[in-house]
Amino acid sequence: MGYRTAEKRSSVRVMAGLLRAGLLAGALCLPTTLPAAAAAAGSGTAVAVVVNGTVITTGDIAKRAAFLKLQRQNPSGAREQMIDEALKRAEVLRLQQSVSTEEVDAAVQRFAAGNKLSIAQLSQVLSQAGVGLDHFKAFVAVSMSWPRAVRVRFGSGGGRLSNEELVRRMQENGGTKPVTTEYFLQQVIFVVPAAKRNAIIGKRQAEANASRASYPGCDDAKTFAATMRDVSIRNLGRMMVQEIPEDWRPLVEKAGDGKTTATRVTEKGVEYLGICKKRQVSDDLAAEVVFRAEDLGKQKGGEDPNSVKYMEELRKRAQIVTK
Repeated sequence: MGYRTAEKRSSVRVMAGLLRAGLLAGALCLPTTLPAAAAAAGSGTAVAVVVNGTVITTGDIAKRAAFLKLQRQNPSGAREQMIDEALKRAEVLRLQQSVSTEEVDAAVQRFAAGNKLSIAQLSQVLSQAGVGLDHFKAFVAVSMSWPRAVRVRFGSGGGRLSNEELVRRMQENGGTKPVTTEYFLQQVIFVVPAAKRNAIIGKRQAEANASRASYPGCDDAKTFAATMRDVSIRNLGRMMVQEIPEDWRPLVEKAGDGKTTATRVTEKGVEYLGICKKRQVSDDLAAEVVFRAEDLGKQKGGEDPNSVKYMEELRKRAQIVTK
């Protein structure tokens, strides 16, 4: 019994550390039909807040407070966080920037596996903490969704710096443009249908790993893919290292020019990236990417300033009634 208790406490600590590091945030989105758990999370409890007609219950807030404790954050912010989440969820659905429930489930599965837990064990840990798996999934869904809504609102560039701002920042940098690494990337996807995922994911990962040794480079990749079953090639084009998604960035940085990254299991199946070209660059676009990355790093928790601005706009327009 003592061993099991210690094991559970260790799992909670590991999970809390990952959550604080923000590893669940990313460019993924809400399902079009929200998880039933999100609506039922606070069933049987009193209405606490109504946000544009959406009810937030005392049970919802209690679960979020428990979740904040799990992250070693102040639980007093639970009510405001749930209000923001309701606004984000409605906006994501309005903009139709949603992905499937399966993608949310896959993200939670990867999170559990990364902490050496099964979904059942993760559910038990969350239930004992007073959070519950359903509330956790609702949180993950919104966290995955919101960045896409922000990109739609402000454009894929996330808000361009003016020429004057670029000049000012370069002057602060000693009059020189910053240097960064530019990649041209290609995505290789060993597709796994959702209905067959559990049955064949291991086999597909083995096939993907074996194929890396034969990868001929970006120019001949489509011919290479045609020799295998259900393999898709997608050219990602030019990306500065700061623009590469966090899940892929360490793998890309470890891979050499003309090589491939290690494989990753994703919602699409099993993937790796081919490094078509890698070089050091120092132009206006590179400078803007570097300066924007620096700005994001200065924000609390690395939060995009456009996200903050967007939430301020939604808050001003919202009808929020506290009971």
